[in-house]
Amino acid sequence: MAMTRRALLQALIGTGAGLLVGSSGYGFLYERHALRLEEHELEVTGLPPALSGLRIGLLTDVHRGRWVSHEDVRQACERLMHARPDIIVLGGDYVTWGDRQFVRPAAESLANLSAPAGVFAILGNHDDDHDMPAALTAQGIVVLRDARTRLHVRGEALELAGIRFWTRKATDIAAVTRGAAGTVILLAHDPRRFTEAEALGIPLVLSGHTHGGQVVLPGAGAVAARKFPVVAGPARQGRTSMFVSRGVGTVYVPVRLNCPPDVAVITLRPAGSTVS
Repeated sequence: MAMTRRALLQALIGTGAGLLVGSSGYGFLYERHALRLEEHELEVTGLPPALSGLRIGLLTDVHRGRWVSHEDVRQACERLMHARPDIIVLGGDYVTWGDRQFVRPAAESLANLSAPAGVFAILGNHDDDHDMPAALTAQGIVVLRDARTRLHVRGEALELAGIRFWTRKATDIAAVTRGAAGTVILLAHDPRRFTEAEALGIPLVLSGHTHGGQVVLPGAGAVAARKFPVVAGPARQGRTSMFVSRGVGTVYVPVRLNCPPDVAVITLRPAGSTVS
């Protein structure tokens, strides 16, 4: 007997629902824990030859809470430490919606991070402006809130400029970077600051926030992250390079699909070098 149009539609709906449930289960049970180490080389305009090969570790969007455990974060930290970066940067969103009960546990889960040139943090849109920076500072992590710090690495000056999520105007970012004497790296939770960084001639931006889209659909891509100039990974615009990490945790729903969590190690190269 030939299948009727109604029966065919019901079968397709049933199949689609089954695939959706199966994919969600996979994203909840497996992929959100399938942490990867991303390693990339980025060209940096004006980078002194002495800083070629400098390795920056980036860990962001922890979202410590009900669905992201201490063990999840500990494993991410161990993976990054095993790669032995020269500097470690934490990109914000340590908890979700400023959940106070997880502020201290989030900071404590990052306590074992260390690097020869130090560990530095910025705040994301889910972090409050007092308790979270205080908890991170208690663990020996330097928090940059619309502030800049100058490092001396291999005999060269390296400036880390960290801005809050709400610092968006080019004039406000310029106030943070004004007077920089070495290569400037902008630490901005939101990758939409790529535009301002290029306008200001900042050579490198490190960001998170997007979660890589968290759920990436075949054919449709990262629907939830289309508003961002860079969803994940490396990019270059004019004389400015950027790297965006997919982050460690999840938000809204504890599922990742075609978008595993990551920690990243970015190796700096002078402009004109090959980027991998």
